[in-house]
Amino acid sequence: MSADDDSTPGSAGQQIEARVYAAISQALLSGKLRPGMPLRERNLAQAFDCTRGAVRKVLARLGFEGKLVLEPNRGAFVPQPSLEDIRQTYRARRVLETGVIASICGRLGDAQLAALDAHVATEARSHADGTHERSIQLAGEFHLKLIGMADSAELDAFARALVAKTELYKALYDPAEFMHCAPTEHAQLVGQLRDGKTDAAIALATAHLDELETRVLTRAAAAETPDFRAIFAEAFAGGA
Repeated sequence: MSADDDSTPGSAGQQIEARVYAAISQALLSGKLRPGMPLRERNLAQAFDCTRGAVRKVLARLGFEGKLVLEPNRGAFVPQPSLEDIRQTYRARRVLETGVIASICGRLGDAQLAALDAHVATEARSHADGTHERSIQLAGEFHLKLIGMADSAELDAFARALVAKTELYKALYDPAEFMHCAPTEHAQLVGQLRDGKTDAAIALATAHLDELETRVLTRAAAAETPDFRAIFAEAFAGGA
């Protein structure tokens, strides 16, 4: 079967697509794919030894999830968000999550709190193992679990889109060494939810998102602005 052949048997085709999807998602979350990088169907099909049709389906799915940008007649690209895009996304997350915290704080049952405790423990183990992309995924899943406890399908769908974007922003711009704070802060948040400390929980969640946004914006701004002195250092030295 050639890389251009779109015909792949049903279950086998689904397995191939799942493998390609997982590989590209992992590459995105590990920061291996840089902002603005093009993802060409032919090159990916050759890399995965699969059809372009399978790759096309995966790219379409990733585009729908907001993890890639799909441009007509140009193809798929790793997102390169503007600073304002980043600000708007984090602003929306703050509004959503603080509202959810206000509605569920002090009202969660023992089973819900135990589920959050177990998730935080998994986060801590992942951090100790040094698995950066897994830590990003788990951090995002914590917030989705929390929002899910508001029991609103509409909120869940909106939250998934927002969290997917901020996960990607972290992977593109935030270095691995700063991931250590998440399990500790999440554990503190669960404790405040358990004790019904709404104001403290909102303040902690807001500060957590503010810190993440600041780190991402700082790195993204540095990536947007070229260091001309460094680029032309040799020319400067030659003219001295």
